[in-house]
Amino acid sequence: MIPVFEPVVGEEEVQAVVAALRRGEVSGSFGTAIPEFEEGFARFCGVRHAVAVSSGTAALHIAVAAAGIGAGDEVLVSASTNIATALAAVHNGAVPVPVDSEAETWNLDLDLLEGLITPRTRAIIPVHLYGHPVDMDRLMEIAGRRRLAVIEDCAESHGATCRGRMTGSFGRMGCFSFYANKVITTGEGGMVVTDDDALAERLRLLRNLAFTKPRFRHELAGYNFRMTGYQAAMGAVQLRRIGQVVAAKRQLAHTYNACLEGIPGLRRPFEAPWARSVYWMYAVVVEPEFGLGRDELMRRLGADGIETRTFFCPMNQQPCLARVPGFRPSACPVADRLWETGLYLPSSHTLSAEEVRWIADRVRAARQAP
Repeated sequence: MIPVFEPVVGEEEVQAVVAALRRGEVSGSFGTAIPEFEEGFARFCGVRHAVAVSSGTAALHIAVAAAGIGAGDEVLVSASTNIATALAAVHNGAVPVPVDSEAETWNLDLDLLEGLITPRTRAIIPVHLYGHPVDMDRLMEIAGRRRLAVIEDCAESHGATCRGRMTGSFGRMGCFSFYANKVITTGEGGMVVTDDDALAERLRLLRNLAFTKPRFRHELAGYNFRMTGYQAAMGAVQLRRIGQVVAAKRQLAHTYNACLEGIPGLRRPFEAPWARSVYWMYAVVVEPEFGLGRDELMRRLGADGIETRTFFCPMNQQPCLARVPGFRPSACPVADRLWETGLYLPSSHTLSAEEVRWIADRVRAARQAP
């Protein structure tokens, strides 16, 4: 079976983790590995601060909390995303408002934003879906004019750029994931980046149970969202190779594009002229002209030993969100179609050109089979 994704962890990562353990960097409250990883990641993103946390979900959660968003507030979120994006609002007492996708990049449709803003709207969480950036220049203009905070969900976009500027560097905060299938990994883990000194201080306070002096007296209700030192040591090694990983993922996508060209009804991923996508996953949409439904294509590829995965179930269809007090369902027909017709193919950046050609051949064969 060719998996959808396999993390690449080498001997250098193993040695870095062992060295951190030998230094006693077991918990996340002391040592040198965490500040080293944070400083390196901040430089990579072109921002002043990076705050390491225990997961990408924790990064989103703590960013919403640090922004002061809470009960009764509304947060506009991309409809097509992992549930973690919306849960960042829910677990802070706020209400997520799904914004439908646009047809080319599958990111949130900026034309719809202003029509969804109410007096309760406090923030926008755009998701750079599958590694393609949102048009952040336009989004920031809208947010600035309407006085809304922007928290970027960059879980899938490490190294992606909008007009040459890194994702994560536009909003008040950017949130990254280092889960096993992300561009770089610490196994579990995440990061919040920001240029705001006061926000960075608040994030560091909140991630560590809001300990102050005296130590066990707490003015704020914080969280235990610490990354461990040995995870950070692994992340620092991965970060040194991120340029190579992004280049390899882009080459993988270009090979797929060439091999899948000309197949009727198979829509390949789009890259806007102003964008650099990192193609976190190589995602395609199966349209009626393909002659075979998405689910049947997945079944046939699975029989050939090729693992695939569907797009995300959109936020407007999530039962848990429908039960949130104040949730107002919004029509998201594009996101609904993506959920029904989208899939991604194996996307490990270590796949060879021969393997990609074989996968593409099996896609063609599945379409032509009786």
